[in-house]
Amino acid sequence: MSEYKFKIDGAEYTANVEEKEDGKLAVTVNGKAYEVEVPGHVAAAPKVKPIKPAAAAPAAAPVAAPAAPRKATGAGSAITAPLPGTITSIEVKEGDAVKAGQTVIVMEAMKMANNITAECDGTVKAILVQQGAQVQSGDALIEIG
Repeated sequence: MSEYKFKIDGAEYTANVEEKEDGKLAVTVNGKAYEVEVPGHVAAAPKVKPIKPAAAAPAAAPVAAPAAPRKATGAGSAITAPLPGTITSIEVKEGDAVKAGQTVIVMEAMKMANNITAECDGTVKAILVQQGAQVQSGDALIEIG
């Protein structure tokens, strides 16, 4: 797996790229996983073009690409699972202060560890899952207030 850190218009991104057996790439950008097909792919990382975050949510971390079930754009928001998987570790406790971009949960999905990050600054109000839990896309994981 290769990890890339880069900035676009001052926003920081981290992308992990892993080639799968079927020739597709498993790409995780800021904790959000994608399966990518690159025409003519010859063991090269794809170009990831994230969209800019909405101007109405200045504290939110950038979100890459198409519609995501995960929504945490401000205080009082729940961080939801971006895809089905298993919770492998919970990196925070209720009452902890978190910063946008901080890893709060690690989950295994598609045979990869995926960092689920806070999209806003705040305080962990509730942890809604336990280590080892199986979650589905869109399930609430942590509430940040």
